[in-house]
Amino acid sequence: MSKNYCKDLQAVKNLSEVQFNVTQKSATERPFTGEYDKHFEEGLYVDIVSGEPLFSSHDKFDSGCGWPAFSQPLEDNVRNLSDRSHGMIRTEVRSRHADSHLGHVFPDGPKDKGGLRYCINSASLRFIPVNRLAQEGYEEYATLFETGGQHEN
Repeated sequence: MSKNYCKDLQAVKNLSEVQFNVTQKSATERPFTGEYDKHFEEGLYVDIVSGEPLFSSHDKFDSGCGWPAFSQPLEDNVRNLSDRSHGMIRTEVRSRHADSHLGHVFPDGPKDKGGLRYCINSASLRFIPVNRLAQEGYEEYATLFETGGQHEN
């Protein structure tokens, strides 16, 4: 929306080893170990480095893959890049402003939600519950949860 987000160097210094390896070195956390895999509270998922809003809980689903899965990003704060590492061709997902590695996107998501599965590392995210949106500076997103979570991409 209206805020300017960027890589926060102090936030990078405060990352755990796993968070640093995931966001700054494009690593992947082990499946089923991240705190947001089975997390379904209402709210926003933001980049742990910049705070830029990435995903809404309304677009989260249980894919059974071991990582948080979303059907679409919240807005234009993610970018997709070709990833040819590990002998595969995949689409990497990075945050637009902090350039944090988030995960990958695959074409095997729910068909009724567009068919995509954004497979995202918990270590790259920070969760803002609905009741803390205003205190955390995300008050403009509160309407997403008042109107049933519908948003335009």
